[in-house]
Amino acid sequence: MAKILYLGNDHPSTTSSHRANALRRLGHVVKVFDIDEMIGNLTLSRYLEPLHFRTGYSFLQNRVTKWTKKVVENNRGADLIWVNSGDKLGPRSMRELKKIGVPIVLYNNDDPTGGRDGGRFNSLIKALPYYDLCAVMRETNVDEFKSKGAKNVMRVWMSYDEILHKPYTSHADIPHDFKTDIVFIGTWMRHEKRDEFLLELIRGGLGLSIYGDRWKKSTHFKELQPYYKGKSLSGSNYVAAIQGAKICLGLLSKGNRDLHTQRSLEVPFAGGLLCAERTSEHLDLYEEGKDAVFWSDAKECIKVCRWLIDKDSHRKKIVYNGMQRVRSNKVGNEDVCEQILKEVESLKTNVVLR
Repeated sequence: MAKILYLGNDHPSTTSSHRANALRRLGHVVKVFDIDEMIGNLTLSRYLEPLHFRTGYSFLQNRVTKWTKKVVENNRGADLIWVNSGDKLGPRSMRELKKIGVPIVLYNNDDPTGGRDGGRFNSLIKALPYYDLCAVMRETNVDEFKSKGAKNVMRVWMSYDEILHKPYTSHADIPHDFKTDIVFIGTWMRHEKRDEFLLELIRGGLGLSIYGDRWKKSTHFKELQPYYKGKSLSGSNYVAAIQGAKICLGLLSKGNRDLHTQRSLEVPFAGGLLCAERTSEHLDLYEEGKDAVFWSDAKECIKVCRWLIDKDSHRKKIVYNGMQRVRSNKVGNEDVCEQILKEVESLKTNVVLR
């Protein structure tokens, strides 16, 4: 059992808090310091948040460092520091954390060296040499992090949560409003053309339900509006929307250089049929046609969905196989956290941490 200082977001609906809870389920004592809440108090206005985002929170570093000092002063008995995302912590804050004298792990499921988010990760990139281990989601991040000074970098899969994404025991328990043919759960993103893709599916005669934030910003929202069911989902509603749909679309972020996403794991675990873009990583995770279905463009997606919609028994086989495969892949939050902690122990044994 380790005493872990967890610097991240502790709001129940966030993936950060899910990982903190996974560490607790593994038997560790986890003390969370919500840096996002502190930053929210500092920005004072939603109008300032975009400025801080684009500048890598550089104008807030003095106050972030003061906050970090307080964390250090009161927690010198910790065994490990786990930093989620790390976009708010610059070199000065990291030097304060190093004073505790324990390994510091960075877990970041974004693409900090990919450039999609402009200067958001400027402070993080400068701070990479201070981490003892960095866990990243993309193979390309490994060498890029090392080129920025990171000492030890491991690549892990994104993950589902063993508790939060547990499927309903009976399909009859799923609220009727979430039962639909095809669902997409995700955010509208500028330049990603998700709206154009979904519109092509609609024009191809497919019945869609769309959930997520910022869709009103789409220039195609007037046409998409009849299919838009509401903002982002979490908890049991999120699982209900996945499990209640015949087919669940998995769209990637090209700007984030995605070859798989959290949805790629959450959908099969929660009892949904994953219908996603064909990539090398999706093909590593699942056998096509058996555990999930894939496509290369909207036309192929339409063809695949049309073929599956009325084939109940075939869909159920894919759902069952996908649920078994994703569990055997060991890509739950507990699985991934345990992999990271084992790597920390391995580095300590080999006297790599210093």
